Amino acid sequence: MKRSGLFPGSFDPFTKGHEAVVLKSLDLFDEIIIGVGINSKKQGYFTVESRVEHIRSLFAHLPQVKVQTYQKLTVDFCKEIESTHIVRGLRDSKDFEYEKSIAHMNCAISGIETVFFLTSQEHSAINSSIIREMHQNKADISPFVTSPSILVK
Repeated sequence: MKRSGLFPGSFDPFTKGHEAVVLKSLDLFDEIIIGVGINSKKQGYFTVESRVEHIRSLFAHLPQVKVQTYQKLTVDFCKEIESTHIVRGLRDSKDFEYEKSIAHMNCAISGIETVFFLTSQEHSAINSSIIREMHQNKADISPFVTSPSILVK
């Protein structure tokens, strides 16, 4: 049976920390699907199309990494694409407490387990909200984001 991990998120934008989680997860899974979640109640900073293009271009050389959008419960999308696990990255203990609750709930309603990867120390301060604010104020985000020239507001 193929081991498939779903790495869900808004990825607004996709950061070097996100990239590191995907690369680590390839050691455990035959396939990683990066699920770009669409929340109709939230206005993204970067367009969904630019986020998807950005992520696809980053992993174009790795056929086992796929990118899809979805607009439903993560566990429902996981079942739809026949993913065996959810993949999440943890920066700190706050992330762990938040993600633990979601992982328990997801498992309770679907039986799908979550696998956590710790970010490296160099990526632990990277936060998409901070990067968006930096970008809005014309600061250089290139140390934190992969291929920032692809991102279009």
